[in-house]
Amino acid sequence: MSILETVIQVILYVTAGYLAFHTVYLLFFAVAGHFYKEGIKANKPIYKNRPICVLIPAYKEDAVILETAQKALKHNYAGDFRVVVIADQLQAFTLQTLRSLGAEVIEVHFEKSTKGKALRYAIDLLPEHIYPIAVILDADNIMSDGFLNQVDIAFDNGYRVVQGHRTAKNVDTSFALLDACNEEVNNHIFRKGHRAVGLSSALIGSGMAFEFTYLKKLLADIGETAGEDKELDIRVLRDKVTIHYLETGWVYDEKVSSAQVFTKQRTRWIATQIDFVGGHLSAGLYQLLFNGNVAFFDKIVQSLLLPRVLLMGILTGITFLSIFLPWGPSFLFWFSLLILTGSALLIALPKRFYNKQLWHALGNLPVALKAMSIALIRSRKAGNTFIHTPHTSTSNAKL
Repeated sequence: MSILETVIQVILYVTAGYLAFHTVYLLFFAVAGHFYKEGIKANKPIYKNRPICVLIPAYKEDAVILETAQKALKHNYAGDFRVVVIADQLQAFTLQTLRSLGAEVIEVHFEKSTKGKALRYAIDLLPEHIYPIAVILDADNIMSDGFLNQVDIAFDNGYRVVQGHRTAKNVDTSFALLDACNEEVNNHIFRKGHRAVGLSSALIGSGMAFEFTYLKKLLADIGETAGEDKELDIRVLRDKVTIHYLETGWVYDEKVSSAQVFTKQRTRWIATQIDFVGGHLSAGLYQLLFNGNVAFFDKIVQSLLLPRVLLMGILTGITFLSIFLPWGPSFLFWFSLLILTGSALLIALPKRFYNKQLWHALGNLPVALKAMSIALIRSRKAGNTFIHTPHTSTSNAKL
């Protein structure tokens, strides 16, 4: 065997091990997710209806923020709550309308805008002794009925950080439906599945609730990272604070409706993930070996996983090539990985998505794979740059 053949063999077997790990990881948590129980209950008369501050950072989101604020203000929570829009480059008319609706508006001006800096600025201004809970929404998010009530009950059960069930409010295009499916698979694997085995739910950037004073501490030196959700996630896990998941506490979120927006959004996500791995890999090993912090290490492992569209594309390609290649694992090995990985994703997808629209949307997977590949290439230049994903959809979900 020549040196070149040896190198090819090594590359193929290392790749096989890496992709096999993906399969085992996804399949394990996909199955575990079906055993998840929320495990929270109202403990009256202790149940308090705590005052809640709903924070909504809005960067150039004039198209959707008025609807979001209006519906948030009308939310049916028995306790006191205030809606605070953190306005970054909103138009004067939008600001005036928000105030007339009854929302509090905090204007921010940064040379380099990030969601983390906006949240830090606002929370430093707000009275922490009045609002024990802070809920974070995106500018396009709509809370389902009773969401704040469920958050309060979770805090009554002793949790300090809670992630709601973020789900699609629009599935009007094939791309939006694919994005919605991806979100639900993530909910099942990285939230339900992880909580089922005693690990923390992953944070997702919105639909989150924090103990107010704890959030203030977490944001103290957040810096200019474009991936504030991952940074908050890792800081909470470093403190060994459990992140709970509210499966029945839904927050509706706009899904991307075109390949162009999909590419733009995924470029930011991949760039953030690469930076995250580089900054925390050694810390993850330290936390596991010296502090026994499995949840922290698992978060680093998650960041090493490929996006599912890329994973399925790579497995499909290698499986086809293995028919002709004389090196590396056999066709049966690669085909088994492909089937098991696909099975894991199908197991994690809620039954309500199994309809004609899904099979039509799956026809766009090659387009999504191309968009994800472009995003991967562009992510090298994106770095920690804040890339804004525009929102335009009004809610058409059944709230």
